[in-house]
Formats: sequence, structure tokens, C-alpha cells
Amino acid sequence: MGVKGIILAGGKATRLYPVTKAVCKQLLPVYDKPLVYYPLSVLLLAGIKDILIITLPEVKEQFKNLLDDGKQLGISIYYEEQKVPAGIGEAFIIGEDFIGKERVCLILGDNIFYGHGLPEQLNIAMKYKEGAQIFAYYVSNPHRYGVLGFDEKGRVVSIEEKPQIPRSKWVVTGLYFYDNDVISIAKSIKPSLRNELEISDINRVYLERGKLKVSFLGRGYAWLDIGTPEALIEASMFIKTIEDRQGLKVGCIEEIVYRLGYITKEQLLKLTQGMGTPYFEYLKQIAQG
Repeated sequence: MGVKGIILAGGKATRLYPVTKAVCKQLLPVYDKPLVYYPLSVLLLAGIKDILIITLPEVKEQFKNLLDDGKQLGISIYYEEQKVPAGIGEAFIIGEDFIGKERVCLILGDNIFYGHGLPEQLNIAMKYKEGAQIFAYYVSNPHRYGVLGFDEKGRVVSIEEKPQIPRSKWVVTGLYFYDNDVISIAKSIKPSLRNELEISDINRVYLERGKLKVSFLGRGYAWLDIGTPEALIEASMFIKTIEDRQGLKVGCIEEIVYRLGYITKEQLLKLTQGMGTPYFEYLKQIAQG
């Protein structure tokens, strides 16, 4: 059985107002490409080809204009609506028919992951047949996230959502792998005080069952979540710095599917026709060897 991919791109992004009153956050530019390209690239690097994008009804057509059905990339992209922000956990209920009997990888549409060993981490997670796999990252402000607690032997024993007094600085990132049980678990948990189905509650069920695996993304990795104007510009500068230094693109979905063999050289060149920006010139160089 394979793994389906979900990008959750809902929410009102009120911390980015007034910009996001007119434009969906995940369609805002992070340097030279839309924000949604970065989580999509993570799913592609994991080898996932069936992807569901969950977004607000009023912006679904904008995503379709950008990505269409994915055939031009050699993949399949589907769309569903989250009519009101009701928590990350609702994604598995909305996507139940899409997931079917398979496993699923969920990534938040405003998350950027970068690191040399990331594809290897993803490949390991893709091989697990049972349970859940989450990724933890060390941050300076853990109270904003789901925080991991450890026992004296360093084992994860708790997950607290946005605690006032965090038990550690290791937090859960917006990338999750689950077996098919996640659908029934999402249906069984109760909404939180803010009336949302919390992903931490789902992860806690797996933890209590002894089926939660945690991978720690150390100093060789970068994890960025775009929630504020400051975070948006910092992410853009981070991507620009890496791309300028190396001459290689980060989160370039067209390059990824070409190198994975999902599309041919001719198909890649077709995607660049009539486009003269540095981004598409880069793709032409990739196609030419």
C-alpha cells in the first residue's frame, strides 16, 4: 500500500492582515516561488504522487490556476474545502475518501523544511507500516507549538499544545506520517477549548498506544513556519541566501519531478515556454544538462 499526501492550506492567516485579506497565505511569494511550493516539494521528495490540497472555498480556484491537476508535473493533485478553520486534525476527516485504506503524510502549507539529509529522513518514514512518525525541532520559543516532554531516559512521554510552561524546547513540526487509523482517531477526539481538532491530541493517542516515532531534526536542518510578516521576509532572505550561494533552487517542484523521472526533458521545457524569468531560465539550464 502506498502513502497519500495532504497539504493543509486553510486558515485566515489574520496575523498577516491586511495582505491575506485579499491573497491566501500559501500563495504569497517566499523569494522566487509561492509558499505552497515548499511543502509540495517535501511530499515530492518523499516519493508521494497523489496529493490533496485542502483550502478555503474562496481560494480553491487560485490553487487550481497555479497547480491545475498536477498532470503537467507527472503527479495527481486533488482539492477539498475546509469551510471554517477547525484544526489540523479535521484534515483527515475532510480527506477520508481521498486517503481510502492507505497511509497518509500531512504537511502544513506554511511550513518550509531544508536540510541535506531530509530525503533520507522522509524515506525512512515512508517505510513504516504502522503507527505515526513525527518530526521534532529545537526552538527558542516553544510555547507557540506542541511541546515534547521527556523522562529521565530521554524518551518522549508527553505532548502539550502551546503550554505556558514548556517542558522542553523540542517542538512538533508541521510534517506528520500516519497509518490509516488516523481517520478513526481524528473522528474520536473532542474539540479543544478553541473548538479545534488538535493534532497534538491525535499524536497523544499514538503515544499512549506506544506507536509514536519521533525523529529529531538537529542543527543541520532548518524548519520555518510562516505566520507573521517578519517570518515571511526572513524565509525569503534565507532561501535567497542559499540559492545565491549555491546556484541551486530550493523547493523547485519542476526540477524535482524531472530528476525523479516523472516528466521528460521535453515536458520540462514545455513548462518554460514563453517564460523569461530567472526561475524559468534555471529550469531551461536543468533541461539542457
